[in-house]
Amino acid sequence: MRKIGLIGGMSFESSAVYYRMINEAVRERLGGLHSAEVMLHSVDFQTIVDLQKAGRWDDAAKRLSQVAQGLEAAGAACVLICTNTMHLIADEVQASITVPLINIIDETATSMKAAGIKRPLLLATRYTMEHGFYTNRMAADGVDVMVPNAEDRTLVHDIIFNELCAGVVLDTSRQALIAVIERAKNVGADAIILGCTEICLILDPRNLPLPGFDSTAIHAESAVEFALEGIVRSGRQAA
Repeated sequence: MRKIGLIGGMSFESSAVYYRMINEAVRERLGGLHSAEVMLHSVDFQTIVDLQKAGRWDDAAKRLSQVAQGLEAAGAACVLICTNTMHLIADEVQASITVPLINIIDETATSMKAAGIKRPLLLATRYTMEHGFYTNRMAADGVDVMVPNAEDRTLVHDIIFNELCAGVVLDTSRQALIAVIERAKNVGADAIILGCTEICLILDPRNLPLPGFDSTAIHAESAVEFALEGIVRSGRQAA
């Protein structure tokens, strides 16, 4: 089994979801009491948020690159950045290491293309919705991503940072997000991207007005597929 390196803590609420999903998937595939070989470096999220707010993305890239290098040096065979927003600097982090960085945008695009999705709505932080790195990378994969209007972008961003990242899940906010989805459906959206790793805490992708694609679950599943490549359910190496 290959070791998975996680860059987490952004926020730790979603990092805990990654850890659970990855280990549950390994146990399901291998049976018994099997669990994943995982290394997690959890950063102080406030320091990253301060860099985001100041637009100091170069410094953020240096910080996460240092973490990624540490994970590789400790034996990680792949690295995941456990947040959509920080994929803004994913290419810089990948360039700093020799093992693959499993990109959450690419993996989510692959899942949507396989399902025939053409025009999904992206629910994410303001940085992810507005900086272009997410929609541009999706466009390169043939997926035409919609983002909410300015008022709804503020609503979604505030729910993520003020509530979900602090472990607060409110039914009123859930209903507000559903309303955002309904508005997008009315103007042509054919699916929803849960494009923040905390949104799965409040929205069930199986119970939305449109098909939902949970980027956290997709990313975690991709890590497990990488880690278990060549390993059969019994735990023996495949011939």
